[in-house]
Amino acid sequence: MLKYEERTYRDWVKHDDLVTVRVVEEETDLLISGIIDLKKQAERSVSYYRNQIKDYISKDHKFSIALKPIDVAQDAPEIVKDMANASYMAGVGPMSAVAGAIAEFVAKDLTSLSDQLIIENGGDNFIKSSVRRIVGIYAGRSPFTGRLGIQIEPDQTPLGICTSSGTVGHSLSFGRADAVIILSKWTALADAVATATGNIVKTEDDIKKGIDFARFIDGVEGAVIIVGSKIGIWGNINLVKTENENSCHLTLSNTADLS
Repeated sequence: MLKYEERTYRDWVKHDDLVTVRVVEEETDLLISGIIDLKKQAERSVSYYRNQIKDYISKDHKFSIALKPIDVAQDAPEIVKDMANASYMAGVGPMSAVAGAIAEFVAKDLTSLSDQLIIENGGDNFIKSSVRRIVGIYAGRSPFTGRLGIQIEPDQTPLGICTSSGTVGHSLSFGRADAVIILSKWTALADAVATATGNIVKTEDDIKKGIDFARFIDGVEGAVIIVGSKIGIWGNINLVKTENENSCHLTLSNTADLS
């Protein structure tokens, strides 16, 4: 199990129109915002999906350690199949999609209770909103940290916004990007592609290579790559200046092996 990292970026989170609760179960640590307090319902949902993943891993240990796509059983839970399918699209192991998958599956359980929903899971976000939201970018020591945000319009949601980093956090990455941010309607795919793209970017010279990789994956709607003071942008991305007065924020990497 990887070491837990305190999610101090959450001090930035501001959306006065929503009720925000924290749901923690072992490595999973979600910040959930809706029009009502969703804590009890979210706790049940988190436990349900975590147990499905853990039970499947107990039968197929490769699922938890594979660094490349693998086949899963036909009777595997839907969340396991979702992770596996996303990993095939991105060319990485299925656990690279776990945080995004949990965020989206929990969101599916909660959307009937709240038409406004923001779920943040260690830098992997699901957003459903009828108002404009600003997603602030945290990129470690990059000068862009706290200065830029991605403006999300209501008609873009529901939307997954997921982030990976090779310089912040304890997640496995073979690259050195300060932040790779991927937008997709499929949150597990955004998570897996963020990991795969992050693996490619080792220096600022690799930013274009990373963008070219991400933009040719079906289902990816936008990408941002930050290495130090250099940034690459592609797709449906509207960057805005921000001074930490944001609706929700991205961290840079998943902080556990079962986020």
